[in-house]
Amino acid sequence: MSLSEDDLIIDTLRARIPAFTCVSGCHDCCGPVTASSTEMARLPRRSRAARDAALEALSCPHLGPQGCTVYDQRPLICRLFGTTPSLPCPRGAKPERMIAPVVEQRIHWFARRTRQVLV
Repeated sequence: MSLSEDDLIIDTLRARIPAFTCVSGCHDCCGPVTASSTEMARLPRRSRAARDAALEALSCPHLGPQGCTVYDQRPLICRLFGTTPSLPCPRGAKPERMIAPVVEQRIHWFARRTRQVLV
């Protein structure tokens, strides 16, 4: 199976987002977000009831008792939290070096040009 153009863009952007260690047990940034259809296709489907319950709780349907259940495939917006001054971690966690502004701009460009759906 060959990757689509959007898959390649997602993988390239993911590689350019700095990693950092979240505060253990914190899920403050795990709320309702949107992601591209391509990113959603990488995630397991959740039932309508699970999605509705998560939305009611202002949470994410992929958040489990131990944290994000799709961490390796989490959407770009989830990866962006805490890596930029425009989306700071509520608990102050951050990478040693924040994301390059050009990479953040590219992520927002990608979000604008793709069909976004509620996670």
